[in-house]
Amino acid sequence: MKSWIASFKRSFPKSLYRFDSKTVAIYSTDAWLASAAPEMVCFPKNVREVSAIVKFANQNKVPVTARGAGKGYVGGCVPVKGGIVLSLEKMNRILEINREDGIAVVEPGVITGRLQAEVKKKGLFYPPDPASLKDCFIGGNVATNAGGPRCLKYGVTRNYILGLEVVLADGTIVNVGGRTMKNKTGFDLVGIFVGSEGLLGIVTKITVRLIPHPQSRGAICAFFGSAVQAAKGVQLILEAGFLPATLEVADRLTLEAVRKAMGVSRIPPSDAYLLVETDGTEKAVRSDLKSIEKILFDLKPERVQKAFGDQATERLWELRRQFSGSLRATGMKKLNEDIVIPRSRLVDLFKLSEKIQKKYGIPVASFGHAGDGNIHVNLMLDPEDRKQKANADLALDLLFKQVIAWNGAITGEHGVGLAKMPWWSLAASPELRALHRTVKKALDPKGILNPGKFV
Repeated sequence: MKSWIASFKRSFPKSLYRFDSKTVAIYSTDAWLASAAPEMVCFPKNVREVSAIVKFANQNKVPVTARGAGKGYVGGCVPVKGGIVLSLEKMNRILEINREDGIAVVEPGVITGRLQAEVKKKGLFYPPDPASLKDCFIGGNVATNAGGPRCLKYGVTRNYILGLEVVLADGTIVNVGGRTMKNKTGFDLVGIFVGSEGLLGIVTKITVRLIPHPQSRGAICAFFGSAVQAAKGVQLILEAGFLPATLEVADRLTLEAVRKAMGVSRIPPSDAYLLVETDGTEKAVRSDLKSIEKILFDLKPERVQKAFGDQATERLWELRRQFSGSLRATGMKKLNEDIVIPRSRLVDLFKLSEKIQKKYGIPVASFGHAGDGNIHVNLMLDPEDRKQKANADLALDLLFKQVIAWNGAITGEHGVGLAKMPWWSLAASPELRALHRTVKKALDPKGILNPGKFV
């Protein structure tokens, strides 16, 4: 047993921590394939306990890796240097919903979907909607600046964070931002912590901006014979002056997996799919749906389905929400890459996916948020095929290098974590990487917060 563990046990109550093998195993990994065991898992219930744990860790140079629900796809919360995993799951209270101010104050362990449901009861709307919203914690959303389908119209998590309570690496508790829509008092320190992947501080309280909930919503999904048609539909809708809540696309391999999982009758044998959702007043939604339907019909789709209202729209979304699960149901290992490209490169991306498949023998299923260029490129690996496994890094190298060459980004919402580290030096210039190190050194001089990651 390491000497600091004995000291920790003398300093903190037994109810605060566990280090049995079963607990350690659970908190050693996330949804990615990496795993590393911590020496201990702590379960603080308030900011004072977080501060005390981090202060102890800093004094004893013990690594601390903050953890939310563990839904990440890049190994961001994997404690590769051991030490303490700081689970924030017990800090799960919605502290305030203020309709007049248009804000909510929550702890990091609040499930994102729960927050959305509670504010909706008051006629309010928290737009960020990561695919795992029914399970993920808002603290994790802050750590990765999570997005989701609605980013085109409404933006990402950062656009809704007004203030944060943060525990710094030495245990200091600091509040950045506030609870007003505008606040130019000093630097934008909220922006520094949002998306910092737990490397700069531990977020213990979050003040989010809320907006009025849209009165109505509707959607159209269209199936096409080619990805070129679907991509053209995306551009034509935007060029016509519409700003839908979502614009989602999927390729042939994704549709094949869903067809197998849900049944052939529900999904035609098409090579591409486009889902458009619009929201606003009832009159505006009906008008938008009519105009968008005409744009899509001009592209000669193989099938079009239209829906108005919550229930009907949700039925159209059932197919979209089956994408990830259907790909996993194939029995293959899914490497989910959340690259971002300029929208004009959408067809080029589908062609690149085909090139990767032919060159490396790895099926590639692509789907995602066409409106903002954030596409999930999934490499589907046969667990028994050693050649595929050996080729996976080569395939990812081709993918990321091309995305960078297109002035895109290697991650849009999952973060760098461990999975994207080999390409960090390609995605960020030497000067930019040096700036990251400067910020990290200033806020965490001993390097205890989530060590072993990209900074």
